[in-house]
Amino acid sequence: MNQVKPKPIVDAAHPRERLAFLALPLTALVITLVVELFNHKTFTSGPASFFSFVIHHPLALLVDLLIVLCTLAPALFFRRRVFWCTMVSILWLIAGGVNGFILLNRMTPFTTADLTVLNTGLDTLPNYLSTGYIVLLAAALVIALLGLILLFWKGPRNKLPRRRRLITGALSLAIVCAAWAGCQSLAFYTGQLSTTFANLAFAYEDYGFSYCFLQTWLNKGVHRPSDYSASSVSRITKKLEEATADAAAPQTDVNVIFVQLESFIDPAMITDLTLSDVAAPNWEALKESYSTGYLTVPVVGAGTANTECEVLTGMSTRLFGPGEYPYETCLMNQTVETTAYNLKELGYAAHAIHNHRATFYNRNEVYANLGFDDFTALEYMPKVSMTPKNWAKDSILTSQILKALDVTEDQMDFVFTVSVQGHGKYPTSQILENPAITVIDCPDEDYRYAIEYYVNQVREMDVFIGNLVDSLSKREEKTVLVLYGDHLPALNLEASDMASSTLYRTEYIIWDNFGLAKEDEDLAAYQLSSAVMERLGISNGILNAYHQVYQGESSYQSGLQTLQYDMLYGQRYAWGGVSPYAPTDLQMGVAPIQVESIVQTEESWLIIGENFSPYCEVRNMDGDLLETSYISSHVLRVLEDPMTDNPDELTISVVDKHREILSDTE
Repeated sequence: MNQVKPKPIVDAAHPRERLAFLALPLTALVITLVVELFNHKTFTSGPASFFSFVIHHPLALLVDLLIVLCTLAPALFFRRRVFWCTMVSILWLIAGGVNGFILLNRMTPFTTADLTVLNTGLDTLPNYLSTGYIVLLAAALVIALLGLILLFWKGPRNKLPRRRRLITGALSLAIVCAAWAGCQSLAFYTGQLSTTFANLAFAYEDYGFSYCFLQTWLNKGVHRPSDYSASSVSRITKKLEEATADAAAPQTDVNVIFVQLESFIDPAMITDLTLSDVAAPNWEALKESYSTGYLTVPVVGAGTANTECEVLTGMSTRLFGPGEYPYETCLMNQTVETTAYNLKELGYAAHAIHNHRATFYNRNEVYANLGFDDFTALEYMPKVSMTPKNWAKDSILTSQILKALDVTEDQMDFVFTVSVQGHGKYPTSQILENPAITVIDCPDEDYRYAIEYYVNQVREMDVFIGNLVDSLSKREEKTVLVLYGDHLPALNLEASDMASSTLYRTEYIIWDNFGLAKEDEDLAAYQLSSAVMERLGISNGILNAYHQVYQGESSYQSGLQTLQYDMLYGQRYAWGGVSPYAPTDLQMGVAPIQVESIVQTEESWLIIGENFSPYCEVRNMDGDLLETSYISSHVLRVLEDPMTDNPDELTISVVDKHREILSDTE
């Protein structure tokens, strides 16, 4: 009787299996090295930084390799090993390439927080890449996707039985994870790795992309202080109550205006930069007569929302996870003390203004949790002038600030304004034909035209500052105007290029029209609002009072962490267990859009009203969209019959460039 011999079971000793065990670490090594070449800008700045990382931080490099290997190891569980490895490799290489591209255009590397603002990033991509490059990029992504689909369908499949694949995969993954944990512990012990990133850009250079990117995903929120308890919070709040118990009546007959200037610094802060003329004469004149000083900000080259968050809340964003934007995490679904809430408690109206998209950093949602009554974004402004790089010019902001002051005749106003004109990317080729200011000498010749473009934007922003101050000077109401830059521009600057000897300092000015004393001091962004409030005798709000009372004490930073943790993640002992702040019913636009009449012409219908913008669209009583064109802030034209002469039967929708409806008239 003939016996059929069973087919031999392929085991790990098979040449193909041995090849697989060798291929995965080699693939991880290649990916890690390529990603680090991007991370250290080797292709544009040379290999010095890359070699320094490899030589001086070998354990950190090994940890980065093991992280990549951990994402490749699951291939051993599947039949389609090649597909899995290819897909993971492409994702790592895309992430590395994106990081390299971002580092060429700003000074903050790629983090998981950037994924939460992906739509915003895609929206601003045309400001950084030409249409041709965008088309090539899209084509490459489509080709990669089609290649993955074809590989999944036709690619090789492993023939090991499922049980053997599960055992092999689990054992391999366990070994890799154990090696990762061991190497990471040794790297912490030797100081080659850390979970604390004092400077995000430097951390990426010292610790590597894979480890840092992972940290920006896993390391979120404010860490719980070791001594956090009801009594530790009570000690802080009790001292605040005692310190403010006998405070004089606050000066609440003053309008308070903050203007956060995008990427704004006085170019005179850059050493070895010689210009044909003074770039910011108004700024320099104001510094001579009004309170000023350096402002330490949490970001450099990008990250506007975190400086904004610090100024509004009095919280330090460096106490959050590395690269975290609180506007994208904790502040999306809860309120917190802000200058807006504190001033509203004293009878103020609170307005927010930004000459860019309403959805940028989720401001159209977050501002309700920060205490603002209304928010005027670009979509609610008349047609604005644009820079050559397609950012709205700041000149529009003067009229918008004055409008916010005028709509509340019986209230003092808090107006928080965020500008955008100084935003990068700054072109490295000459695009200004007859610039008002030219660069005579600069620290980096490769950035000569970028700096020239930047200083000419600063010149126009300085004109806006002068016009705003002049307009406010003519008003009878008492006013405090706070001007400051949110971060340094992304111009490949080094700390040694700055008069401040750091990349984390801009400047601020506190202007007023009623004779406040000039008091110059250096501040952190999270101290700025409380410093202004203190000069007005305003001490309500726990965080506001905390900065006024505790600043300079040895427990200042630890106490700030305790309060931030308590208010956002803890038991809210400072507030008696319940937040006293309710979200506002945020109105889009400082003044409502109104339709007053409909006028028929020979070829169209004119919609007459108030507060129209180029983003307005008309809908009839059935909700049908009518083809709309913007004529002025008082006139819209529609080419289709609205089927009514009653203006109350029309709806005006404000729609952003991505077709998201921001608001409708009632």
